[in-house]
Amino acid sequence: METQIRRAFSEDCPRLLELVKELAIYEKAPEEVTVSLEHFIESGFGEKPVWWAFVAEEEGKILGFALYYIRYSTWKGQTMYLEDILVTKQARGKGIGKLLFDRLIEEAKEKKFNRIVWQVLEWNESAINFYKKYNARFDHEWINGILDL
Repeated sequence: METQIRRAFSEDCPRLLELVKELAIYEKAPEEVTVSLEHFIESGFGEKPVWWAFVAEEEGKILGFALYYIRYSTWKGQTMYLEDILVTKQARGKGIGKLLFDRLIEEAKEKKFNRIVWQVLEWNESAINFYKKYNARFDHEWINGILDL
């Protein structure tokens, strides 16, 4: 089976949301996923999309995805912000995460973004080790701020 990496379509959103929920369970916060499918679709494929994604697919089944949006840095300009990257548990260890991440790097270069940024939980050693293979640096200086409305 060959894994295909392609842009996500609106029809993929139910499966993407399933994978988002799988990620939330893995990150020990399943109750935090409150976005509706309608809002998710509108945000990615409506009149003014705010996110874009790539999916990893084998034999018509989506096994992983990488979703990003554009963030602006007054110091660096446009930046790709990787919101989520996930390969479903059953498909891990096959290089699918690398295919997705490599496609993100290609996209960032095509769009002339200056960098890719993301967050990773400090206890997620497998993800940290994955990013280290790309010589990613980790910032231990900034603290995340959140204001729920």
